[in-house]
Order: sequence, then structure tokens, then C-alpha cells
Amino acid sequence: MSERTPHDTARLALACLDLTSLNDADGEADVQRLAERAAGAPGRVAALCVWPRLVRSALAHAPRGVAVAAVANFPDGGADVERALRETGQIVAAGAQEVDVVLPWRALAAGGDTQTAALLRAVRRECEGRVLKVILESGELKSAALIERASRIALAEGADFLKTSTGKTPVGATPDAARTMLEAVAADAGGARRVGFKASGGVRRVADAAVYLDLAERILGGAALTPQRLRLGASALLDDIERVLSA
Repeated sequence: MSERTPHDTARLALACLDLTSLNDADGEADVQRLAERAAGAPGRVAALCVWPRLVRSALAHAPRGVAVAAVANFPDGGADVERALRETGQIVAAGAQEVDVVLPWRALAAGGDTQTAALLRAVRRECEGRVLKVILESGELKSAALIERASRIALAEGADFLKTSTGKTPVGATPDAARTMLEAVAADAGGARRVGFKASGGVRRVADAAVYLDLAERILGGAALTPQRLRLGASALLDDIERVLSA
């Protein structure tokens, strides 16, 4: 469908990149290195994504115009509303512009739709006015029916983005899961022109990113190919973007 060259794809992927570091031992030095990578990139990335405890450091070092995102209920996606609220509140208090929260996917798979919705609703209230990305952990939900159900609940509770994965499970983003999520966005009356999609987990090369750019364009239209509607959560991807752009 797309006639984008690899160079075009790399430029677009860079603009939509959430440059991420979520290693357990990350500290301020790691965040500073992440920010330096963003500053040295051949163009602006969309955001830096870090742990809640490192938001202030990320804000201090992020290049001008680059947002800071942090994760909540991560990576396990438990059903403890108080924990999710506590971590979201920490992110908000520290000043991050974006929250990436893990949907309680085990509860959903066990039939806990109401419990799932309640956690997302509480988090949405806690971070009102900030971008909320809901991580479905699609590789663990596995079936299209469960992924679609998770997507519908997240949309109903005010998600600004549907995100595939934490990147901490064996299966991250897949084209099939992405298609299901994008179709759920397209079918949602309130979200079709507003809600975005984030592919995360295993997106390491520009060729990987191209798959998700093409899917988003096919299902949501070319207007969705902006950082306001499309994100790629990765760290290694920047290496390949730089390789393609320097060729």
C-alpha cells in the first residue's frame, strides 16, 4: 500500500519513537544516557519512557519538545487498584506528560471485565489531562476475541492509545494483534479520529516498524501517521533508524 522508502519509514519511525529504558536497575545515569541518545538522534523522538522514580531526572535531561512517559502497574498488570493509583499519582506528581498503564490482563482473561474497567477508570481519573496509553499485553491474551475485548474496555475508559505489550513477556507486538487493536479503534465512535496505537515489544528494525506504520495507515488512514496517534516503544530501534538514515 505504501510507497515509502526505507529512509521515509525511518524518519517517520523516529518521530513516533518512545525511546525506552525499563531495566530493573536503571538509575539517573541511565536516564541521562537515554536523553543523550535522544539529543543525538537525527531528529526529534516523541518521548522518553522510564520508571516513575526516574521521571524528574528524565524531565531534567529530555531534549526540548520531547515528552516524558512513565509506566504504572508494570510489568505484571495486577488487579490492585490502589497500587495502580499510587504509581500513577507518583508519575503525575513528578510532572510526566504521559502514563503507560498495564491493563489487568489476567483478571480480564478470567472474566473480570468489571474489575478491569474499574482499574482503568481510576487511573484515567488520576491522570486526567495527560496522555494515557493502556498496555493490553496482547501476547499473553493470545486470542483475537480477548484482545478485542480488552481494546473495547480500554477505549470505553478513556484510553488515548492502545499499546500492545510491556516488552517483558515472550511475545510482544504482532501484526495480528495490532490489526485487532486498530480495528477496535476504527470501530469506536468516540475514538476513531482521536485514539492512537503503540506497538511495543520486539520492534527492533525499521522493517519491523514499517509493518505497523502500514497497518495503521490502512485501518486508520494517513492522518493517523503522526506522534499524536502512532507510537513505537523501543530502545534498539534507534540504532537501526540511524543506520538507515546514514546510508
